[in-house]
Amino acid sequence: MLKQLTLKNFVLVESLDIDFRSGFTTITGESGAGKSILLSALGLLLGERANTEAIRPGAAKADVSAEFDLSNLPVLQMQLASDALDGDEPTQCLIRRVVSNQGRSRAFVNGIPVTTQYLRKMGQQLVEVHGQNEHQSLNNRTNQLNLLDDFAALTNKVEKVRSGWSHWQRAVQEIAALEAIHNSTADRKDLLTYQLDELQTLALAAGEFDRIEKEHKRLANAQTTLESLFSASQALEDVDPLRHASSALTTIRDDHDAITSARANLTDALSLIDDAAHDLRRYQEQVVIDPEALRSMEERLNAILDLARKHKVAGNTLHLQTERLEEELNGLEADDSRLLSLTAKLTGLEVTYRKAAKSLSSARRKAGPKFSTMVGHYMQLLGISDGAFAIEFEDAEWELGMERVSYMITTNPNFPAGNLTQIASGGEQTRIALAIQIVAAEHSALPCLILDEADVGVGGTTADTVGRILRNLGEHTQVICITHAPQVAALGNNHFRVTKQDEHTDIENLDDARRIDELARMLAGAGITDQTRDYAASLLQASTEEPH
Repeated sequence: MLKQLTLKNFVLVESLDIDFRSGFTTITGESGAGKSILLSALGLLLGERANTEAIRPGAAKADVSAEFDLSNLPVLQMQLASDALDGDEPTQCLIRRVVSNQGRSRAFVNGIPVTTQYLRKMGQQLVEVHGQNEHQSLNNRTNQLNLLDDFAALTNKVEKVRSGWSHWQRAVQEIAALEAIHNSTADRKDLLTYQLDELQTLALAAGEFDRIEKEHKRLANAQTTLESLFSASQALEDVDPLRHASSALTTIRDDHDAITSARANLTDALSLIDDAAHDLRRYQEQVVIDPEALRSMEERLNAILDLARKHKVAGNTLHLQTERLEEELNGLEADDSRLLSLTAKLTGLEVTYRKAAKSLSSARRKAGPKFSTMVGHYMQLLGISDGAFAIEFEDAEWELGMERVSYMITTNPNFPAGNLTQIASGGEQTRIALAIQIVAAEHSALPCLILDEADVGVGGTTADTVGRILRNLGEHTQVICITHAPQVAALGNNHFRVTKQDEHTDIENLDDARRIDELARMLAGAGITDQTRDYAASLLQASTEEPH
């Protein structure tokens, strides 16, 4: 139930607090006074798109909030608790929306930021809004089915069917995609398997190519290397003159810097020459001429280079190609495994959907005659004396079950039934739509029904009947009705009047005296007389009496 609506700098409203009550509430006011502002504010709170037009001229932001009583919505209470959005009092919920003049919008539930998508999902469980052109949407067969489901309280069954369909169809689509991949990659898998066999047979280790390449060069150049080593060693052995020179310098008895430096450098040079000769002898021992080893090394090197050319990679990165091909093949095999798994589950998913859909279909067909009878009853109450209503079921398999429905209307027994636009006039369409809305709302779990001039086009005794029906409906569902019909307004348990002055909109809760004034205005416009006031007072008095 909607308890309070607070607007700050919203459209033409500077600041406004409205306390709503249970039962049947009517909202009236002159055309253009701003009654639609309330609906716009609620729409914003329940996830509609925000824009800067919602901000009162000159203000930096618009701030709208509403408090709801969730006492009769335990499922929503549990959902908020599960999402860590419940407040101190689980049965109370505060929704807030702020729109800045930069176009940014923020939404909150119990002071915690949420997405507008979350607000929309909540709104579907909080408020039902019906407009004066609702008969147009009733020609949509999905809306027709939704109203029947609301009437029969089948929300949970519908969600099971929707979920079952979603899982089943998602699996069907994924299987089709995987089969296409499987068919298109069969040759690729064969090629990958063949290439991996070659690479795994080669068994190239990381760094092996560089090591083999260096060793091959050493073996291939062994003879030339040995010859060069011999020549160098011979030269290093012929240093006797240098040794004599070093010995001669030691006989000079002078500590001059130049001679001291010369002796040290020559000694160091002879020491380095000896070290170099030692290193060459040690290296020479490692250089061997081995034709068999060279042949084997060339075969290994050629095998590596051949495969590297095949895969269009460098020899020193060929070992990484094995990992890449294995990863690709594993991915394709994972797709095949997923395909087998999904194919095995597909039948179970289909069975789950069909089981839920059959249960839903049975409940719908059972509720259909009762729904039809009640709608026909209200059609007659609303002035369509020969009115009758029926639901036709057509087999269909889709996300909302195993059938579609069509609303068939009769307004004259001499003519066959047809759809709403074929059979009824504009005024009749409005009344038929209202009858359907009332019947659906009587059994709906929604705690708040808002009618935006849904009674347009009705007047006199029919309007009185509409008002009494809505007041009876308000005994178990909060009903808020924006109306221009004084007969309907007089029957409200609560009555608000919307006024506009100097581009500023206000709303007030009327006591009996001001209700008479407002009803008189609705009856006579600007020309209010004592007679219209008396008539207004009689309407208000009659609202407390049972109809004759």
